Amino acid sequence: MKLIQLYTNSFKGLSQESWMLALVMLINRAGSMVLPFLGVYMTAHLNFSIENTGIVLSFFGIGSVIGSWLGGFITDKIGEYKVQYLSLLLSVPLFCLIPLFKTEVGVAAIILIQSIVSDSFRPANSVAITKYAKPENITRAFSLNRMAVNLGFSIGPALGGILSAISYEFLFFSNALTALLAGILYIIFFRKRNKLAKLRARKVKEAIEIKKENSPYRDGKFLVYCFLCMLFSICFFQLFSTLTMFYKDTAHLSQQNIGYLLGYSGVIVVLLEMGLVQVAEKYLSLARTLFLGTFICGLSYAMLGFDYSIITLVISMTLLSVGEIWALPFMSIITALRSGKNNKGAYMGLNGISFSIALIVTPYFGTLIAEKLGFTVLWIGTGVLATFIAIAFYFVVPWMIGDKKQEA
Repeated sequence: MKLIQLYTNSFKGLSQESWMLALVMLINRAGSMVLPFLGVYMTAHLNFSIENTGIVLSFFGIGSVIGSWLGGFITDKIGEYKVQYLSLLLSVPLFCLIPLFKTEVGVAAIILIQSIVSDSFRPANSVAITKYAKPENITRAFSLNRMAVNLGFSIGPALGGILSAISYEFLFFSNALTALLAGILYIIFFRKRNKLAKLRARKVKEAIEIKKENSPYRDGKFLVYCFLCMLFSICFFQLFSTLTMFYKDTAHLSQQNIGYLLGYSGVIVVLLEMGLVQVAEKYLSLARTLFLGTFICGLSYAMLGFDYSIITLVISMTLLSVGEIWALPFMSIITALRSGKNNKGAYMGLNGISFSIALIVTPYFGTLIAEKLGFTVLWIGTGVLATFIAIAFYFVVPWMIGDKKQEA
């Protein structure tokens, strides 16, 4: 009963806007059913070679880097409201256009444009969370949003598998429909709220002197922090590339069992995130939370270097999910604390770029190490690297946000 009470209490006090942002994210990410099937679509339907398919898919990561930067930059200029609804609505025709391109160059170009537009949504969404969440609930607001992302990614691939079996064109059009639904829902709910927030912000600007704030690209401490976030992401994002290859080729799991194990990860995050975040907020500092989250993620990979029985695989995935819960949402909180009132978009965008770069780097280096040195070296090396990153986080976070946290 105490566990149930702890879980239900973790949702109390969150604003209506925080819930709606999470719902929009859930619909948007549940609709992101195209991504897991792009590789299969290009090899099976368009008859691209595996090598060319990999090159084309890399343009998704490049677009993600550009979109994160562009979204953060524009958010500080025109506000997070316009960036979010424009990103959602412009994604609709782009999803519909993808089936019209049949060559490697054409598909790479449309995927690049679509990724730029879609990923400009993320920094604007992060700014909106900090804008509408109550100060004492900001970490849980980020966690609620991430929980929606995980739930959406659990639903999306399952729907994508069903729809792609019917028709790939139907898959793309369904993706466009969910983006349209998320955009309309967002506009209806936030149109008046955004106007009221702008009026309040204008009054504040009239009442106080506006201090010019620095660019995050000239913030040395924050650049060090983003570099560590990128290294962490390179370790963590093996979940989406080399880990599934390891499951199939070394652990000899069927595709169905791989799906079950990945789905189990999503369920763990959905069930435990809000409760574990509340525990961390109550008993741990930001530095200790990030240290533990990063270290546990590294441990989950390192143990695969010694054993890959089904029990070990389940324990490893459980630890990876817990580590993710104590790392990713708090990285956003630390970014928000470091930023000022008028440059949050730029800070969120730069932090998003560190994750996007990892999406490009991880598949290449992970598969290269696995092929040349073996998975054992890859997993133990990942664990060692994550341990060093965890120690670095423990010292860098207080060094970076000490004064900022006191101001907040």
